[in-house]
Amino acid sequence: MIEMTDVTKRFKGVEAVKGMNFYLEKGEAVGLLGPNGAGKSTAISMLSSLVKPTTGEVRFKGEPINKQMQTFRRSIGVVPQEIALLPQLTAEENLLFFGQIYKLSGRALKKKAERLLALVGLTERRKDKVKTFSGGMKRRLNTAAALMHDPEFLLMDEPTVGVDPQSRRHLLDTVKDLQKSQGVTVLYTSHYMEEVEYLCDRLYVMDRGDVIASGSKGEIKGVLSQARTYELRLSEKREEIEQALQEDGRVEAVAEIDNGYRVTSTEPDFFMALLEIVTAAGADVRGIEANSPTLEDVFLHLTGRTLRD
Repeated sequence: MIEMTDVTKRFKGVEAVKGMNFYLEKGEAVGLLGPNGAGKSTAISMLSSLVKPTTGEVRFKGEPINKQMQTFRRSIGVVPQEIALLPQLTAEENLLFFGQIYKLSGRALKKKAERLLALVGLTERRKDKVKTFSGGMKRRLNTAAALMHDPEFLLMDEPTVGVDPQSRRHLLDTVKDLQKSQGVTVLYTSHYMEEVEYLCDRLYVMDRGDVIASGSKGEIKGVLSQARTYELRLSEKREEIEQALQEDGRVEAVAEIDNGYRVTSTEPDFFMALLEIVTAAGADVRGIEANSPTLEDVFLHLTGRTLRD
């Protein structure tokens, strides 16, 4: 188990993480969510021992990590937000390099690299230099590099940024298989709610350095258990329409979508009232669809911002 207790991190007077309490049990997949600047990457850096907390403590299996740093670092694999590969080397050479850092050698090292190249679907490109790879291929290889030493815990900081849909799905399936079949513990940060829905059973939501909600997916969604979301499709979006929605006391949250707005309300039978609000604001309504709230709706309700703000 990895645990953070009352952890704070300050950079030049700015508190990036504020008294964070967090735990990660062996064998589970946990999502860490938040908009840009919420403190997710700083939290990952402290969990992976790259950054020392200003106050508080990070513990591994009950003991502070600074008292067992070598053991702790051998137990974790980190997939950073930025690509951490050597572009002039081939895919295979990259994995051999990272394996040697963890004292792997000989036939065992070669076999491990071959197995992981197959796992991330890059066997046929193993002799190609990484600088020729697409973004999705680099992300998959980045994950393989983090797995060379068979870590117990895999910490992944937005690993699918800029990834094509096919590589993204392959990466998600790979992580889910590792977690389910091999018991690898996963901490996963992402801007994409569908990824978290697919991978994670338990969630932490951060905003401006604070953990503002935590629990199972069901518990987090329970924040809006009485709410409904409405997909409001319009001929055009206008500022006065959004303002009218935001100023109505029955509306919990408003978010822009491609052809209109997503409106959340706990008001019973709000459908007709919503139609009246937007019609009075001069909207040309093309359609309204009522749905149960999603994780993204809950996030918007908690923070007042969408995940990509």
